[in-house]
Amino acid sequence: MLTRRFFIQTLGTAWQSFYWGKDEPLPRQIELAAGPLRMVFEPELAFLRYLCLGEIEVLRGIYAAVRDRNWGTVSPQVHDLRIETRDGSFSLSFQVLCKQEPIDFLWKGEITGEAIGRLRYSFRGVARSTFLRNRIGFCVLHPLKECAGKPCWLRHSDGSQSQGVFPELVSPHQPFQNLQAIKHTVHSGLTAEVQFEGDIFEMEDHRNWTDANYKTYCTPLEKPFPVEVKQGERIEQAVTVQLAGNLAAPRARFTVRRPRIHLAPSQGARALPRIGWGLGSTPVEDRHHQLLAAIKPAHVRIDLKFSGPGVLAEWERARREAARLQTSLEVALHLTDQAEEHLRTFSHQLSGARVARFLIFHEQEKSTSARWVELARKFLRQAPVGAGTNAYFAELNRAPPNSQTLDFLTFSINPQVHAFDNSSLIENLAAQADVIHTARSFAAGKPIVVSPVTLKPRFNPNATAAEARLPEPGMPPEVDPRQCSLFGAVWTLGSIKYLAEAGAQSITYYEAVGPLGLLETAAGSPWPKQFPSAPGMTFPLYHVFADVLEMQGAEVLRSQSSHPLLAESLYLRKGNRWRVLIANLSPEPQALRLAWPGGPLQIRSLDAESFPPATQSAAAWRLQAGDRLHPSGASVDLSISPYAVLRLDSIA
Repeated sequence: MLTRRFFIQTLGTAWQSFYWGKDEPLPRQIELAAGPLRMVFEPELAFLRYLCLGEIEVLRGIYAAVRDRNWGTVSPQVHDLRIETRDGSFSLSFQVLCKQEPIDFLWKGEITGEAIGRLRYSFRGVARSTFLRNRIGFCVLHPLKECAGKPCWLRHSDGSQSQGVFPELVSPHQPFQNLQAIKHTVHSGLTAEVQFEGDIFEMEDHRNWTDANYKTYCTPLEKPFPVEVKQGERIEQAVTVQLAGNLAAPRARFTVRRPRIHLAPSQGARALPRIGWGLGSTPVEDRHHQLLAAIKPAHVRIDLKFSGPGVLAEWERARREAARLQTSLEVALHLTDQAEEHLRTFSHQLSGARVARFLIFHEQEKSTSARWVELARKFLRQAPVGAGTNAYFAELNRAPPNSQTLDFLTFSINPQVHAFDNSSLIENLAAQADVIHTARSFAAGKPIVVSPVTLKPRFNPNATAAEARLPEPGMPPEVDPRQCSLFGAVWTLGSIKYLAEAGAQSITYYEAVGPLGLLETAAGSPWPKQFPSAPGMTFPLYHVFADVLEMQGAEVLRSQSSHPLLAESLYLRKGNRWRVLIANLSPEPQALRLAWPGGPLQIRSLDAESFPPATQSAAAWRLQAGDRLHPSGASVDLSISPYAVLRLDSIA
């Protein structure tokens, strides 16, 4: 067995790489108070998070963004932080440089919090170059749990007032526009009002991109973009948050850490979705097949783009790989205006192929129109035919197809459309359930197929053709080092939980092998320097799939967490057999109290201690049964390491 020290030397990274894939610390979190209002500030991101009144979340966050002509967010470089705190109040200031060719923008931020429950965040910036932007300025995030379906009061830029309701289902368009202020009830007798200065603001339902919040931003999308910002131009904005009413609210001190997290099943059960992964372009080597076939994927996805060369050769490769894995194919067809000719030719190649479903897209459409589905049905009779979008749920929500013509609806998911830090990725898990619920509302009872789920965006649907081109042959794809870390495993488990509990019929994740997959390829691959993997490495998220797919045919019971940003659980039941998978979604150890159906159990932990054998000797490590526990009652108290996955199995 490899020792921890040897394994760290093999990877050439520090111990932190086990957790989140990078040899660098997570953003600091500084706790602040404005009277009864508690929050944390992350100075590396200039991000004010979790504005809370006791356990009630008033706002999810406030931050400022500089977004380029393709909606890319320029990373902030924060310096010169100064902070003063007093009893129930604070003030801080800092400088932020946003520099990414051709953008060079410098701004100063100031935040003050007062004991009367008032907070002000101001922004004063200057362009040091001339560039095109789609947006510069503040974003304010309202939380889902406290706001969905609840009323709010709006003051508009013309001085008029109106009343609205935060949408429960994901709104395809901006629910509120021309905003100068928005107010909502925090609890009985207490309201929170957010006021905006320096631009016209509007709100979008961020869940369209699986961001778990309602985002109020500037500048309205109805205005032309991109806009040229000239060198020397100044931009100033401010956001003020004011509590009003009964300030004798719950004043339990907000803290990132909790004394104990309670996990328990609740009412409702669904069938475990069919789960597979993409084939991608990285060849699957002989040594990979044993590991991949062992966890019995329901399907593998292949993308066939008829505008390019080699479609039939790619199809034959996919058939061979699926046959070796003894599974079926999920076939995504990217049609052109010559679709009839291409479909006729392709249909002659289908004899003997095991096809789970056909996903129909058109290369010039963000949401597939009915004509292409009807045309595909003429030639594809071997398996269900569905459509939707190859891009974000927003495209499907804005232009849903006629579900009567489909066998299923489909869309893709990734958690990094707008934010890229660990906290945001964890927060965004909950929105995956909401997009399933919304899709079901217009699916006419048809199944929902999520394909694929990836950590990184596969492409930028807003980029020009030249800017969105694929990497040159032989060049590594854009990767996220968290793919091979414990963070990647817990995020994957959280995604399976929310999608399964919401009722997805089928889910496709990642790719089979390579930096976007479950397994590392051989030595000599052109890895990016920051990618902390080793030749032949099995990524920790492989074991999440193995643990779930060993229970194929099981029911998924809905479960609840007292602190869902810190830990979550997936309850699986198959006959008299139980399996519970628990993810610590935080970088701190946590204490758990888990509702257990009774009887002895076996427990195994995928964590920093087991990382070396689990990733270098995966098959042998999976044979380890784990430790036995004999709970005395209907619950069991556990501790869980940072970004760890616990597996609990009932013993007959």
